[in-house]
Formats: sequence, C-alpha cells, structure tokens
Amino acid sequence: MLNNWLFKHIDNSALIVFRIIFGLLCFLESVGAIFTGWIKRTLVDPSFTFNFIGFEFLQPLPGNGMYYYYAVMGVFGLLVMVGYKYRLSILAFTLMWSATYLMQKSSYNNHYYLLMLLSSIMVFLPANTYASVDAKLNPDITSYSMPQWCRWVIILQLFIVYTYASIAKLYPDWLDTTFIELLMRGKKDYWLVGEFLQQKWLHHVLAYGGILFDGLIIPLLLFKPTRKYAFVVSIFFHLFNSIIFQIGIFPYLSLSFSLFFFSSEKIQKLFLKKKPFYNSETIIIPKLKTPLLIVFIVYFIIQIGLPLRHHFIEDNVLWTEEGHRLSWRMMLRSKSGKTKYWVENKETGQRHVVNLSGYLSKKQIRTASTKPDVIWQFAKHLKQKFKTDGVDVAVYVESKVSINGKPYKTFINPAIDIANEEWDVFKHSDWILPLK
Repeated sequence: MLNNWLFKHIDNSALIVFRIIFGLLCFLESVGAIFTGWIKRTLVDPSFTFNFIGFEFLQPLPGNGMYYYYAVMGVFGLLVMVGYKYRLSILAFTLMWSATYLMQKSSYNNHYYLLMLLSSIMVFLPANTYASVDAKLNPDITSYSMPQWCRWVIILQLFIVYTYASIAKLYPDWLDTTFIELLMRGKKDYWLVGEFLQQKWLHHVLAYGGILFDGLIIPLLLFKPTRKYAFVVSIFFHLFNSIIFQIGIFPYLSLSFSLFFFSSEKIQKLFLKKKPFYNSETIIIPKLKTPLLIVFIVYFIIQIGLPLRHHFIEDNVLWTEEGHRLSWRMMLRSKSGKTKYWVENKETGQRHVVNLSGYLSKKQIRTASTKPDVIWQFAKHLKQKFKTDGVDVAVYVESKVSINGKPYKTFINPAIDIANEEWDVFKHSDWILPLK
C-alpha cells in the first residue's frame, strides 16, 4: 500500500518550475554574496575563520579565490535552472555550498542550512525531464510525470522546519514581545516604516502571528479550502521579512514552495502551457526502491532528532547555545557579551589581555563573546599561535552575557583554562556557568 502511494506517478509541472526558480535563486545567492561584500567581510578579510567543529580542513581559498569559488557556484546555479548536465550541476552546487557553509559560522544563518538540505534533496529528484537542455539533447529522458514521493519529500522537510520554528517561539521573551520590541528598535531609522515598527500592538501581531504562521502554514496550504488564503498570507509574511530583515533569497524560495501545494493541473496551465498534462494512475516501483527509502528514512530521522537534542543537554539553550544550530531556532533572541581573553605563560606565570581586533573582525569579535563553541575554538587558536612561537600558554576567559537586553551575567568560568578543555557536541561543557 505504501509503495503504491509513494511511487504512483503524478504530473511533474511543480517540480520542473521549482527547478527553474531554485536554480535562479542559487545563482542570485552566489553572485549576491560577491557584490554585497559578504565574501570580503566573511571569508577574505578575516585572517581566521570559525569552522563547524570537525571541519577545520575546510579553509577559505587564498587571495581572490573565494570570489572565483562563488562565481563558479553561481554558474552551477544557472546550469540547474536551464537543466544542463543537471545531476552533475546540482551535485556540484550542493558540495560547494555545503563546504562554504561548514567553512564559517560567524555569519550562521538557518536559511543557508536550509539551502544546503534542499540542494541535497534536489540531487535525487528527476527535475530535468522537461523544459531542460538535457531533455532537448536527449529526448529519451523526457517525462511529464514524477513519483509522488518527490512532492512529499519537500513538503515533509518544510513541515519539520516550520513546526520547530513555531515551537521554539513558545518562550517568555517571545510571548511577552520583549525580543520583538528589541528587534524592531534596531529598525527605528528605516525610511517610512521605522516609527510604525515601534507600535506595541504590532509587536503582539508579529509575535503571535509568527507562532501561528509557522505552526499552521503547511496544514493550511495542504487543505484545499484554505489554500488560497494561506498563500496570500504567505506572500505578505515573506515580503515583510524580505523588506524589514533583508534576508536574501529565503522569502522568495519560501514562496516558490507553494508550487507543491497547488494542483499540478493549475501549475501546468499557468507556467507550462505547451506541456501535456499527465493524468494517469501509473505505479512504477524502481529497482533501487529499498536503498532510496533507507536514505530518506535515515535523513528524516536525523532531521526530526537534531532539533530535540538541546532537551538532553543541561541548562537553557538560549544561554548555553548548545544544541542551537541546525535546529530551526530562527530569530529568537539577541545576545551581547563583554569578554576578555587572558593568555598566561605556563612557565613564567605572566598574564596579558589579548587584543581581539588583532585577530578577529568586528563580527567575529561579537561571535567570540557570546557563543561557547566559538570561545573554545578561539582559545584553541590562541594556544596554537603561541605554541608556534615556542610558548606554552593557558587561555582564560572573563565573559558576561546579556540576553534580550537583560542584565549581564557571568557566562564562562574564569578559573578554567579553556584551551585545555575538550568539546563534545552532545554534552554540556561545565565551564559554561549556569544561567540561574
């Protein structure tokens, strides 16, 4: 029964149109990083980058290498869009994007993570079987249908993202609009809308509207009687985010997901009028059915499990950050830190404060003041730098952190040599002091 449902073929218009939009957005994200100066600020100017722990071998290319890297990635995005050498192009983009995502986390963004996941999923989808250069060059691959699982794998991924994003907002500083008010205060100077964004009633609308939107948008899009209304709300929601928060391609990528919720016939008539509409009940069980099912079952178990891991780690994730990344905890809090790094010569006992601006960019300094894994990495980096000069040092950190404008509290145990500690991604680090 499940096999028949998963492998029943349906019209593939939604996937074909999505491939075109997705490839274009991948191109715009890549070249946008060049022209907005993001690459310069994040990967070229800093002398040291904070990788995801375990991926230290991924380092920015020297000189102008990262500009060329992103330009090539943009080309692969265009090739995905037009459907030329699709499998190779989407695989290459996925690997290159994943590498640059894992290469640095000073500019950590859930949207970058989602793009990595989606491009990985697209590797498995037959998105080049129509309206593609591949289909023009090799008509044998032309198809007007796709297995039904191709649609539902996207929907399930979105359901996980939005559901966890909604649940994460159910905490006091969001519910009483403390964080929203703080967030909007930073937009006060926006032309035309700055003062409007300071209205208390709007903060409540944004806070509770955000919870409801994230929690209900997927079910409402799936339910035919509410689909059109949900789509209209989605347009306003994502355009608001695009204008106010300036978060790149994500709002437009999110809107493009709507293709998978409307009827295939409607998508075909609207975007692919020359394409024959597939309307059959054909079921094709592929030879690699079992490996395919295993891959996606394992994938979604990981996707469901990762956002839950902070519940098994001591203390509040808003404070410790342990279990925060890869968990769809989006735009939930504002943190500021006052942090000093002390280096102590183990032989002489002499201590001095590290001048952070001599090692890190302004954005990296902010990250190295509030994120414990980054604090740990920088302590290790300092120890290694001094070791190359023949000096064995201990690294101590004095840090006070404020969450959502609340009073500063001591964050790191100043008596512990952080550079001598080990990091365990699934365990609490005792040198992070308790919130209470």
